[in-house]
Amino acid sequence: MKPVWIIDDDRSIRWVFEKALTRENIAFRTFSSAQEALGALEAETPQVVVSDIRMPGESGLELLQKAKERYANLPVIIMTAYSDLESAVAAFQGGAYEYLPKPFDVDHAVELIRRAMEESMRKESAAEETEATPEILGQAPAMQDVFRAIGRLAQSHATVLITGESGTGKELVARALYRHSPRADKPFIAINTAAIPKELLESELFGHERGAFTGAQAMRRGRFEQAEGGTLFLDEIGDMPADLQTRLLRVLSDGHFYRVGGHQPIKANVRVIAATHQDLELRARQGLFREDLFHRLNVIRLRLPPLRERREDIPLLAKHFLQKCARELGVEAKRLSEVTLKYLSAQDFPGNVRQLENLCHWLTVMAPSFNIEVKDLPPEIRSETAAAGAQGWIAVLEKEVETLLDRGDTAIMDELARKFEKALIVRALAHTGGRRIEASQLLGLGRNTLTRKIQELGIDTGKDGNGS
Repeated sequence: MKPVWIIDDDRSIRWVFEKALTRENIAFRTFSSAQEALGALEAETPQVVVSDIRMPGESGLELLQKAKERYANLPVIIMTAYSDLESAVAAFQGGAYEYLPKPFDVDHAVELIRRAMEESMRKESAAEETEATPEILGQAPAMQDVFRAIGRLAQSHATVLITGESGTGKELVARALYRHSPRADKPFIAINTAAIPKELLESELFGHERGAFTGAQAMRRGRFEQAEGGTLFLDEIGDMPADLQTRLLRVLSDGHFYRVGGHQPIKANVRVIAATHQDLELRARQGLFREDLFHRLNVIRLRLPPLRERREDIPLLAKHFLQKCARELGVEAKRLSEVTLKYLSAQDFPGNVRQLENLCHWLTVMAPSFNIEVKDLPPEIRSETAAAGAQGWIAVLEKEVETLLDRGDTAIMDELARKFEKALIVRALAHTGGRRIEASQLLGLGRNTLTRKIQELGIDTGKDGNGS
């Protein structure tokens, strides 16, 4: 474990902490000034920092600011005098974990340090888990194609058009393109063009000058200026109004734009990534989207597959989302039974990955048991399969066949045929209350054939076999 740092110009305060932390077997380092600690921070990282607020040279607040800039999750405890209320408020505003009023009780100080250490280790663990989780999950061939494309575009500044149904993860891909690009140290600004009223969208994108319209009491920088040097993600570009399409085309063409009410051109050094769930080529033919803008956006196109085209990823995604939701809610992650995973893998999920994530959140909160069975799924998921009819169970059957083939099983046809026939007969007999004549008629079998199959399949009917 990393040491706790104590920073105070008062030797007696340092001595008190040295004795208390030694007694508690907590590793520590002491410093007499903020400058000395900041110098050491270049080479190593503490677990927790405890610093006085008023010292010669740089203050504890300046130390707090610089430490937080470098290590955002580092807990910093600020020591203040009772009368120093303004400084305590400033410490909290600067991100201090807690403040310790002087004179302090030593046991209270140690308890506070222990809490801060636990918080620090918890955040480190969460950060490691986050780093270990890929940005985008997917083992299906279609997703591997997307990953390869992101890799090839790693050093590119080219405009990218991401297409795919709602909920497929278009913004995740946009952020991955940004993080792996030469612009990763500059801003990533996202805007959903369909979610902003037409009369506000122009100002939102390009900004406005003071007095440009009623209510414009000050100059405002738009998203293009906010993204300077970085990446601007335009989601649902297909819904952009025609006049704004013209303005966007101009920016992409010559790299300049004007604020609303402005007369001076502003140069835009921005990479544009656009996304849509619509067919822009069709909209262009219909006159609903500028064809020249479409070609400007369509330099590199990435298509994200819907979840129904990557069913093999559903178990992987479901387990990930259950773990993620459990972490967010501070509970134990629930598990899906194999039958439930197969059942979910057969669903079409029209809302795609977003719908699956929402389902996992619902299950984390609402499912009554730790191990989730099909009966624990929300009614709409179960009713969707019922409405889907034969297609639903065929997809489940196909998944079962894939599992058996991957496992290397043989005689699959015989095994599944026996299970299929047994399920039909058992359900038919249950439906008729064990009356074989009626069950055979419903199944389209002769009574003798049904009796023979009951014996061959070892079905326990609980009857005397006369079919009454």
